[in-house]
Amino acid sequence: MEIANLVTHLAFAHVLAALSLLLTWVMIKRVRILDAPNERSSHTVPTPRSGGIAIVITFFIGLATLKLLGGDPALEQSFFWMFAGAAGLIAAVSILDDLAGMSFKAKLFTQALAAIVVMAFGVVIDRFYVPGLGMVELGVWGMPLTFLWIVGLTNAFNFMDGIDGLAGGAAMLAAVSFAAVTFSQGSTFVYLVSLIIAGSVGGFLFWNWSPAKIFMGDSGSQFLGFVLAVLAVMAGRFDASHTSYLVMPLLFLHFIWDTAFTFFRRLKNGERVTQAHRTHLYQLMCQLGLQHVHVTVVYLLVGALQGAAALMMVHLSGSLRLLVFLPFVVFWLLLTRIVTRHARAKGLIA
Repeated sequence: MEIANLVTHLAFAHVLAALSLLLTWVMIKRVRILDAPNERSSHTVPTPRSGGIAIVITFFIGLATLKLLGGDPALEQSFFWMFAGAAGLIAAVSILDDLAGMSFKAKLFTQALAAIVVMAFGVVIDRFYVPGLGMVELGVWGMPLTFLWIVGLTNAFNFMDGIDGLAGGAAMLAAVSFAAVTFSQGSTFVYLVSLIIAGSVGGFLFWNWSPAKIFMGDSGSQFLGFVLAVLAVMAGRFDASHTSYLVMPLLFLHFIWDTAFTFFRRLKNGERVTQAHRTHLYQLMCQLGLQHVHVTVVYLLVGALQGAAALMMVHLSGSLRLLVFLPFVVFWLLLTRIVTRHARAKGLIA
């Protein structure tokens, strides 16, 4: 019966991918929200950036189908509606941002509000493994950590959506990996929502692969970052899988590393960190001569390895789980050193 359910669920995800592909095509042909190139852009011709709307619509169709036909998702009704409502808030404001433009402060305020909403329902990281101390109950410290995680990943995803296929490909890989991890641990709700995300992004990615015919815009990047961040906390706290909080950070280690390193490098150099720029590691790699597709493939290959490592990590305990991060940290340290050295030599960064 479990195999039959798995086949049904995978078929459902493929149907959503087909729907997303069709909706994205409609966005390309009918919804003319264009991203005009400027000095910070990686593209050279005006390109539609309404792909995120197709992702959002497909996601909520999938979520509604899960609610109506999925039976008992092993999650309290209040949590389901909280999750759907907070995701809807982020989606609505992000779409408004794509249509009319919003300041960074306004976007940050909305992200903070949505994070506070989910935290008010108890979606808070409650414990964390500390080497030498074991599993530590966080108490009130769980709230600022959860807030930083949700708002941080939402923005990291937004910042990393800068070249063809990168954000969409990473989201699909992470969603598929998270579905596999949570399914192996007995999940229902989180596993199915992960498949919904994978399907919603998969159809869009067909049109977003280099050379991209459409971008996801803030309506896609902020939405995906927020939903995946919240889903990770729910998986550890309320889902039947009780998946380790370390899984999602491992799946998005490449995004977290690139964003954090770039933020602190710019802060150290006295740059205005809220100002748009082209000095993320992936952007520097492109400016150093690599094609978009090559940079995207590097990140996605590492992302696939991180997914495989996550599947292994959940079967380990204690400090062994942290050791899984080590080879990826070493890789990003070496790559960062190489890229920044060449970028400084060419005057791309200070």
